[in-house]
Amino acid sequence: QVQLVESGGGLVQPGGSLRLSCAVRSVIFQVYDMGWYRQAPGLQRELVASITKGGSETYADSVKGRFTISRDNAKRTVSLQMNSLKPEDTAVYYCSGGLSGVRPFWGQGTQVTVSS
Repeated sequence: QVQLVESGGGLVQPGGSLRLSCAVRSVIFQVYDMGWYRQAPGLQRELVASITKGGSETYADSVKGRFTISRDNAKRTVSLQMNSLKPEDTAVYYCSGGLSGVRPFWGQGTQVTVSS
């Protein structure tokens, strides 16, 4: 019953920026832990960034200093600001989250392509 919808993906040149958004249809979004994952062709899915219900952030080493995760509980959204993009950031990005200790919900994914 809980739906997550990602938006904001697209094609960008190296060094450029994109902002991804995830709209979460849940009346208890404010108590969800949320994260952004990505999967590139031939590679394992990896956790890019996460943010707890309390606002604590974590980042993969590969994106530290370049990406920022945030949440807006009033709008029931979680965002990923991506700066200084590199070709190796190319992947399908997924929004995921839910109650701690419970199998999470997943969005459909949005394609991010970094290429000149």
